[in-house]
Amino acid sequence: MTSAAALYRLLGDDVRLRLLRLLGRERLNVTELTAVLGIAQSGVSRHLGLLKDAGLLSEEREAGFVYYRLAVDGTSGAEGPEREPGAGDRASRPSGVRPSFRIAPAIHARSGQADAGPSDLRTFGRYVGPLRALLDAQFSEMEATPPAREDEARLQEILRLRKENFEAHGSSSHQLVPGRSWAAWARALGLLLPPVTVADLGCGEGYLTIEVARWARRVLAVDRSADVLRRARDLARRRRATNIIWKRGEIERVPIADASVDVALLSQALHHAGSPAAALSEAARITVPGGRVLVLDLRAHDEAWVRTRLDDRWMGFGDDDLRALLCGAGFERVHVRVGARRGGDPFTVLIATGIKGAGGARKAGLPAEARTTVGAKAGGAGRGTR
Repeated sequence: MTSAAALYRLLGDDVRLRLLRLLGRERLNVTELTAVLGIAQSGVSRHLGLLKDAGLLSEEREAGFVYYRLAVDGTSGAEGPEREPGAGDRASRPSGVRPSFRIAPAIHARSGQADAGPSDLRTFGRYVGPLRALLDAQFSEMEATPPAREDEARLQEILRLRKENFEAHGSSSHQLVPGRSWAAWARALGLLLPPVTVADLGCGEGYLTIEVARWARRVLAVDRSADVLRRARDLARRRRATNIIWKRGEIERVPIADASVDVALLSQALHHAGSPAAALSEAARITVPGGRVLVLDLRAHDEAWVRTRLDDRWMGFGDDDLRALLCGAGFERVHVRVGARRGGDPFTVLIATGIKGAGGARKAGLPAEARTTVGAKAGGAGRGTR
């Protein structure tokens, strides 16, 4: 097999093309790529190894992680650092045009050489200039495809998490500031709260549940999946969180007594509910008069792939729709605001709060037909439809 044939065969894989497209946008580590691509970490590592051997990727080590990016000049990290374009490069191309790989005469001479091995690919990777135009054209064609849109949405989530972790990835210095932590800040604020009983409805694997347990008197955690609850219990045991009671059940029929909790928490759970109105009515039922509900969920969006990939039943909620759902469940002094948003990210996190008034129990006791009607109205009012 010639060197050229080996390289083109390497690029004839959809996953590797998706990976190259991502690394042409942003430097990423294996964990981040695994989250974006949705494949096993071993598979990501294997693809990275092949692409790096071909000289298509460069790597940078930072804070215990290895970050990869598309090699701008075709030189992999194994052969030397990535070269920044010099003044001559900038002067020779129009403003706003990205640098392209150079076409090397050696590529034609080497294309007739047989039995290319890894060393051939590494050397050949230095002369991948002619491929850049082909890759750019392929990436442009991929942009409108569902896999590329999903990749882009998950990439934006990765970048949002980096920002929320105070990390300056993407800056010229890539500087990390030791000690900056949203988790530590949230835990510090928790120490200012009075000891209360919290219901975590749709708790999942318990990460947020355990954080709440740091400051709450007691946490009642509800999820419909026995397997998920088992993993949550195991995690709580390892974290030595002993003030959590785990319950299996639906958030539309919560296995918790009336007026027994001070705070009802639904974090990224409402868009999984068959009836969001019924779930919020249950939150009102179990909350004491004067107690609060806290909802974190997605604003209405157009990313339909979340239905099949993440089992979302609702594509987020409009601000007014979420406010109407809370008021309909009997909560008063309802506030809805943006909790997290990043330019280019299709997902915006909404935070909603409300207080259970004296009439909250009556409103929470809506018949099932009324709950469904309210839920359908809220879901269909904007893009957050089923």
